[in-house]
Amino acid sequence: MAELKYSLDGFWFEKVDGQVVVGLSEKGQDDLGEVSFIDLPATGEIKKDDTLIGVEAAKAVTELTLPLDATIVEVNEDLSDYPSQLNSQDRSDTWIVKLVDVDESAFSQLNNESGLS
Repeated sequence: MAELKYSLDGFWFEKVDGQVVVGLSEKGQDDLGEVSFIDLPATGEIKKDDTLIGVEAAKAVTELTLPLDATIVEVNEDLSDYPSQLNSQDRSDTWIVKLVDVDESAFSQLNNESGLS
């Protein structure tokens, strides 16, 4: 069974086949509102508190940071053309990046619930 975790700033993290898939959680969607633009990262190493994505949305223009060290191996390039996919309830649409070399202790400290009440 896949292990699903959440960060306070609105990401979900799911372990799948040795990778960790990261997407925008319901809390992130609620915090931002309708997403109109996303600035995607490049593949490669990313450190804790580095910006993962820049977003323009109905409620905020913001940068969302990653709460752990990892390496980005795949980016959902479809989001560049269709940023509104981030507002979907389907995780197959809202995934942003796929990670490897994830800091396991930081992953285990993520929340088990989205934080959206």
